[in-house]
Amino acid sequence: MDTAIIHKAVQVLRRDGLVVYPTDTIYGLGADALSEYAIERVYEAKMRPRAMPVSVAVSDCEMLSAIAVVDRAADAFIDRFLPGPVTVVLRAKSCLPEILTGGTGLVGIRFPDHPVALAIIRELDAPITATSANVHGGPDPVTVNDVHVPHDLLIDGGHLPGTPSTVVDLVHRQVLRVGAEIEEVAGFLAEMP
Repeated sequence: MDTAIIHKAVQVLRRDGLVVYPTDTIYGLGADALSEYAIERVYEAKMRPRAMPVSVAVSDCEMLSAIAVVDRAADAFIDRFLPGPVTVVLRAKSCLPEILTGGTGLVGIRFPDHPVALAIIRELDAPITATSANVHGGPDPVTVNDVHVPHDLLIDGGHLPGTPSTVVDLVHRQVLRVGAEIEEVAGFLAEMP
């Protein structure tokens, strides 16, 4: 992995810039998830309605617990499926800008199983946005040629798997979007106490 590009990505993020980065599913549009201004830029770039929450990516369970409320059942789910192609929806802690939650008080969190994404988040030492690098409603970007949103830096990770993450609301214990590993996720949810 090219450490220079990771360092450059972090510099861009620290200046409220937008970075297109590869994940274990599709290309993500990353911004500092603790900067309201940077998150505004994500909404503008994607032409996304403000009422729709934007998910974030973390590099470890400690960072996840710092931004969201994790009970014992959620902890068991996270332990089983993360890192991996699953987004967990949890109650957001007050350290996150309210704009991220779309007024719901909930935040979607990815812990991507991809070395580039994890290296960026680790070096920044803060969560980044984990929304797809596409115009709202557009096709999911699986190659850099599929990325048509404004950005300050694009990291080419080659052709990505393309199956979006399964989104699981662990507060209400339901699947919000069917995606990768859905059978395993549904089976685990059904057995949760």
